[in-house]
Amino acid sequence: MPIVVEIDVMLARRKMSVGTLADRVGVTPANIAVLKNGRAKAVRFTTLDALCEALECQPGDLLRWVPDADELQEDPGEKSGDGGI
Repeated sequence: MPIVVEIDVMLARRKMSVGTLADRVGVTPANIAVLKNGRAKAVRFTTLDALCEALECQPGDLLRWVPDADELQEDPGEKSGDGGI
């Protein structure tokens, strides 16, 4: 998955437990674990807002984009000079 959720990093920086974060955000510890372990398919903006408020951080501190291996490989058509953009 190209979007990585780094809640564990912010939890460590804030010396906060998953249970405490879950209480402050208003979700279950299991839902925090789903986000933390990269199994979430989506996150509501209201949840992201609550996470940022509880952790005193910006959304970019929690989310990081990592390209897939397929995206790292260059498209062979790009080298042929076909003029495509």
